Amino acid sequence: MYICICNAIRDRDLREAARAVDGDVESVYLSLGCTPQCGQCLPEAEALIADARMEKNCPACLPA
Repeated sequence: MYICICNAIRDRDLREAARAVDGDVESVYLSLGCTPQCGQCLPEAEALIADARMEKNCPACLPA
């Protein structure tokens, strides 16, 4: 599923980048070679990044 239409970023790409890059959503976007454009995706992207990092740092914390 596309999270950012402006940059054609899919959820799986954003999750992978979030696990590899520290920092805020802009840092994750930069690691993908882009920057946020219209900003409509940012709330969902931030939540997805937080979830991906939680999965990385605490696999046992995931719901069953």
